[in-house]
Amino acid sequence: MSNPSGTPIENLAINTIRTLSMDAVQAAESGHPGSPMGIAPIAYVLWQRFLCYDPSDPTWFNRDRFVLSAGHASMLLYSVLHLTQTKSVGANYELLESPAVPLEDIKRFRQLDSKCPGHPEYRWTSGVETTTGPLGQGIANSVGMAIAAKWTAANYNRPGFDLFNHDVYAICGDGCLMEGISTEAASLAGHLKLSNLCWVYDSNRITIEGGTDLAFSDDVATRFAGYGWNVVHVADANNLSQLDDAFTQFQNKTSERPTLIIVHSHIAFGSPNKQDTCGAHGEPLGDEEIRLTKRGYGWPEDAKFLVPEGVYEHFADGIGKRGREEHQAWNAKFAQYKQEFPVQADNLERMQRRELPEGWDKNLPVFAPDAKGKATRDTSGQVLNAIAQNVPWLIGGSADLAPSNKTRLTFAGAGDMQTSSFSGRNMHFGVREHAMGAVLNGMSVSKVRPYGGTFLVFSDYVRPAIRLSALMEIPVIYVFTHDSIGVGEDGPTHQPVEHLAALRAIPGLITLRPGDANEVLEAWKFTLEQQHEPVALILTRQAIPTLDRQKYAAADGLRKGAYVLSDAPNGKPDVLLLASGSEVSLALDAQEQLKADGIQARVVSVPSFELFEHYCHKHPEYRKSVLPSAVTARVSVEMATTFGWDRYTGSHGTSIGMHSFGASAPLKHLQKKFGFTADAVISAAKQQVERARGNR
Repeated sequence: MSNPSGTPIENLAINTIRTLSMDAVQAAESGHPGSPMGIAPIAYVLWQRFLCYDPSDPTWFNRDRFVLSAGHASMLLYSVLHLTQTKSVGANYELLESPAVPLEDIKRFRQLDSKCPGHPEYRWTSGVETTTGPLGQGIANSVGMAIAAKWTAANYNRPGFDLFNHDVYAICGDGCLMEGISTEAASLAGHLKLSNLCWVYDSNRITIEGGTDLAFSDDVATRFAGYGWNVVHVADANNLSQLDDAFTQFQNKTSERPTLIIVHSHIAFGSPNKQDTCGAHGEPLGDEEIRLTKRGYGWPEDAKFLVPEGVYEHFADGIGKRGREEHQAWNAKFAQYKQEFPVQADNLERMQRRELPEGWDKNLPVFAPDAKGKATRDTSGQVLNAIAQNVPWLIGGSADLAPSNKTRLTFAGAGDMQTSSFSGRNMHFGVREHAMGAVLNGMSVSKVRPYGGTFLVFSDYVRPAIRLSALMEIPVIYVFTHDSIGVGEDGPTHQPVEHLAALRAIPGLITLRPGDANEVLEAWKFTLEQQHEPVALILTRQAIPTLDRQKYAAADGLRKGAYVLSDAPNGKPDVLLLASGSEVSLALDAQEQLKADGIQARVVSVPSFELFEHYCHKHPEYRKSVLPSAVTARVSVEMATTFGWDRYTGSHGTSIGMHSFGASAPLKHLQKKFGFTADAVISAAKQQVERARGNR
């Protein structure tokens, strides 16, 4: 069995990565040993010789980023973080003396509360730059990291202060490149000429079902050349000299293009046929296979979780020493920068702590009562532009829909982010919804504040990345417009029906559907204040009234998720009318007509299920004050599936909503067809009141 072509201590270090990976998977009785073993030389050369990274401070502003997109190979990353003695970071970004990955946690790989979960998880294990679970997400995140690096450099570097010049590396496999998101992300990266981005493609020609020739025959090199990438080949992953040359070529920046290094690897085990069953994913090797494989490495066959003498010291003398010196030099330069550019330095430090600048909420628009009103997408655009002028690192755009989503920043100096000028704050993602979501995640973990927009119906294309935003607890902002059958003539393919329920089902995501311009303002203010929660803003295409807040409750009730907008006399309603978004004004119309018929209704605006549940968890009495249990006559109205509303209408209440897909027609005809009229709400309310009175 061949070893890498390095010196004895280099081979020893590489084989330590391999054996730790084998032993951890075997102890867990689950996991994927093949990939960590095959690409250990790649990780070794990158970390030990090239990566600008200080293990004693894994949050250093200008560190290179390393992303293991092939997340099933997680033991590779855990082994490297352990051997480089990377330190832990606390919840408030404070450095801790404890190791990010203790050896004891490697021994407890994939076990409850171990710092070594099955796939790398951001915010759980220090040194993990992003959560890479589904294949392809990590490399798409890396595009966002590279964009954020370019943007930060363009806006904050100054003559003599080249503070931001870091690179982004990602290791991917055949599975990552099969996923469609890789095509979207690579195309965008090539278009933007992200010369600070390097993907390393581990071409081992094996997947779970067998050889890649079963389903994958792309000419990857030609494909990426077509995207505008620089493509480098390494014939043998064990050839450290070839790997060194490839990374050197990338770092020399011989072309203003991202780089793909195609590395051909072969996973060798003690038994020659083992690759067929283990491959890139596979299963624990078994004790006998591990002994045979270790014998091939010249390793003590029965030793488990062995870190031989000299390995820690070797990494400390390499990446440890180099990273510490580079970091210290950077700190000294940043101290000078703070003296000369205090405003910019303050911005950078606030960005890193996810804090807002002083006065971030000044000069926000005021929305007077207006019976005709505006579409909430329009008022959202106004608020966004006002806030963005106060928060310099709020940047984003849409998946080719900025004119419709109203996500374009139009104030002087906002500019467009293009290859010729990365300082612009308007991004153009193209028609690439899935990659947009993943890029936003990569930007967010780089600590800029990103937002992205599209139609609500296309949130299906973004949803995998939204889920990871919530899982990572990062404050990405999603702007979804055209929120209902109000899309009208575009028909059922473009009319979201089940999408609100799908978003509300994601743990940790806050979904906000404001009911007028003032709720939009409160929604944006609330959203900007979040440090760990992603938010989906759900906005209308059609105009809706701007409510008179002298007559109705203040819009800051939005922060509680649901609030009494208009109450019955003496606070004793016969029926509760619950609504979100454009249907709030419909409920108010019904309330007036019901009053004329002698029925007292309470209108409750429900912009966010999640916020209401959070607030009621802390203040149980609030739920009773908004939804008194004595009032069982309840009607909810929302131009979406009724799924989920029964938690508020109760077992006796009713919901007016969609029970099918929509249709192609002007909105007023659709509202009549599907029952979104004041008459329909009134009829349902009267039936509820009659039922409740009959029960009494």
